[in-house]
Amino acid sequence: MYDLVVVGAGPYGLSIASHAAAAGLRLRVFGRPMASWRDHMPGGMFLKSEPWASNLSDPGGCWGLAAYCEEQGLTARHAEPIPVAEFASYGLWFARHAVPDVDERMVTRVSSGPHGFTVVTADGEALQARTVALAVGVMPFIEVPSALRELHPSLVTHSSHHSGLDQFRGKDVTVIGGGQAALETAALLAEQGTRVRVLARAERLVWNDVPQPWERPWWQSARSPHSGLGPGWRNWFYSERPGLFRRLPQPTRARIAATALGPAGAWWVRERVERAVELLPGHRVTAACAVPGGVRLDTMNREGTAGALETEHVIAATGFRAQRDRLGMLSAELRGALAVLPDGSPATGRGFESSHPGLFLAGLVTASGFGPAMRFVHGATFTAPTLVQGVRRRLRATPLRGATLPVPGGSSRTESPAPVSG
Repeated sequence: MYDLVVVGAGPYGLSIASHAAAAGLRLRVFGRPMASWRDHMPGGMFLKSEPWASNLSDPGGCWGLAAYCEEQGLTARHAEPIPVAEFASYGLWFARHAVPDVDERMVTRVSSGPHGFTVVTADGEALQARTVALAVGVMPFIEVPSALRELHPSLVTHSSHHSGLDQFRGKDVTVIGGGQAALETAALLAEQGTRVRVLARAERLVWNDVPQPWERPWWQSARSPHSGLGPGWRNWFYSERPGLFRRLPQPTRARIAATALGPAGAWWVRERVERAVELLPGHRVTAACAVPGGVRLDTMNREGTAGALETEHVIAATGFRAQRDRLGMLSAELRGALAVLPDGSPATGRGFESSHPGLFLAGLVTASGFGPAMRFVHGATFTAPTLVQGVRRRLRATPLRGATLPVPGGSSRTESPAPVSG
């Protein structure tokens, strides 16, 4: 019987595992480390967040991105983007130094068990755990516009389906979306000789400004402080105070989660896009169908004028929608028992515990509860210690006869069943 099973080995899962190991929990970690970053992003992409806001979290703060870069002879400077491939390598380095052995098998099912949960791996092994933390990243939540969902994958893919773009050399591709994934994908396509256009619903594309210098006059810093999500006091609040964000009224949290830090391109990709990519803002796809040689897209602009275009392939860089019903590894009974917020995402308590005792959630799926930081790596620095504290509270609240309660430092004390009153 494990105290905690962590499902997922991306930035959130590895960070949670590091804190759980330091707390002395009996722990198992499942998943291919940094799989989304290694397998679902084309070469040549860069990390949008600042290097100092892209650390995985360990209790001692010893294994940050700057330490990795120093060891590798690289630089991690403010306003200098880090290649995604290098960030993935950093995550593997973090796993070697700060996390117990990661079992790279996939977990296919999590269900309620007699003393917690039964976790089943892809090869059929079943393990028992008192608590489970799902840190499954974004891949279960891929969102494709309804007009495109019935088309064959040879014609339509999501941007996260590509570890490379070579198959599109010399072809005509339409990228749908106005955020960083759409714009950087389009830039990479254009630079390899693909005819590419970007079609976005927004009336105009939004571009992030070049970051202000790290060292600034005090009055500039006071007016617009740096934060892990960008400059300004509002971003600072989202970035640095997720626990306070959770105390906001639910409608306010929902509105912010849906609108804050909306689609935008990084400053360093703007010129690459504008000089080489056809841009069609203010358009939405109303229908799509296969035609000889590719796809026909019926479109409509903001004035209601209909149009159409044909392309050989569509890449939907249309983000992710974190909903309870997409957590397919949970048994139907367990999944259906989870309380949800109005946007369909699972509700979580102050320690990232779902409405089912002992089941904890991390990452994008918690953004409606804890704010926009949960959509970014930076959110792991708050999530990991807070979630592990929640796990320890749950273990104390549901003791097992003869079990030991782990404490930081590797020692433990024997638990006795809670007395029955009345």
